[in-house]
Amino acid sequence: MSSAPDLLVVRGLHAGYGKAEVLTGLSLHAATGSVVTVIGPNGAGKSTMLNAIMGVLPARGELRFEGNDIAQDSLEERVLRGIALVPERRELFGSMPVEDNLVLGAFRRFRLRQPGWRDELDKVYALFPRLKERRTQLAGTLSGGERQMLAIGRALMSAPRLLLLDEPSLGLAPLIVRDIFRVIAQLRATGVTLLLVEQNARAALEVADYGYVLETGEIALQGSAQELARDPRVVETYLGTQKRS
Repeated sequence: MSSAPDLLVVRGLHAGYGKAEVLTGLSLHAATGSVVTVIGPNGAGKSTMLNAIMGVLPARGELRFEGNDIAQDSLEERVLRGIALVPERRELFGSMPVEDNLVLGAFRRFRLRQPGWRDELDKVYALFPRLKERRTQLAGTLSGGERQMLAIGRALMSAPRLLLLDEPSLGLAPLIVRDIFRVIAQLRATGVTLLLVEQNARAALEVADYGYVLETGEIALQGSAQELARDPRVVETYLGTQKRS
């Protein structure tokens, strides 16, 4: 995968909803400074996996972040360690201006009394100039692409070491999708580790270093992104000529 040490290690992860177990012993790892993607069909458990890693859902199994066991950490504790999630539904504060949504994302740094946390605004605005143009606009009035930019920007305000992205291209126009994946590549260059769940398998594998195929709660295939993009089963199922939403 990479010569860099693993930032995240997941082993034997079980999670679900009520009595319905969705993940049945999932294992994966993400090297520091890499982009790791998880592709698979709808209902395979991709969002469940991200929510379990973030601590939104209860889970069983081994979770290690920077070598530390975080399986018993609360959601807040995981945020304070440097993990951030951009959920599929984005979950913005629609009645608040763009900039206020971004500032709320700096909660972790404010809580730790880290100096200069407002400087992250400049970095976010450099990545997403459109957000700067709309900084006084209510989040609820933004387009779908702008809302996704804001959701990612808000997560970046905490200066995370691990960014979990759930379907960042969902419902977006092709031009906006290209912008989003350009930003993902830029973030990797800054040293942020990304765990990317994405239905657009072709775009995900193009930007990723390593990939996993998740099917029915378990890892069915894994390898470098280039290897997976050439794998006949992946090509036939996820990279065929038909468009998959």
